[in-house]
Amino acid sequence: MPRLIFWIACVIAFVMAVLPQPPQVPGGLSDKVQHVIAFLFLAALGWWAYPDVKKRYLLLGLAAFGAVIEIVQALPAVGRDGDPIDWVVDVIAALTVFVIVALWGFGRARRSRV
Repeated sequence: MPRLIFWIACVIAFVMAVLPQPPQVPGGLSDKVQHVIAFLFLAALGWWAYPDVKKRYLLLGLAAFGAVIEIVQALPAVGRDGDPIDWVVDVIAALTVFVIVALWGFGRARRSRV
């Protein structure tokens, strides 16, 4: 079930990213903030859905996903603008989740040995 939820979230993120006129989110969040929220969420779901996969592979997969989104957005037929900075934001957001969860797990492991 976690994997299905992860992949549904990926599909929703992709569709929202490539709609010519995406729905406005409450609060009028900037494009960059929306990217951060999406990739924090996707990274957390990926960690949960694939606990046995090396996290660098999950990070590479999410980085590739973010790149695909920006490439598709750059296509004239889509009517959006691809932005390499959005891709950087995606990768940093995903990496942040992996670092926080890894540090949290490391701290929990140390406390359990004491």
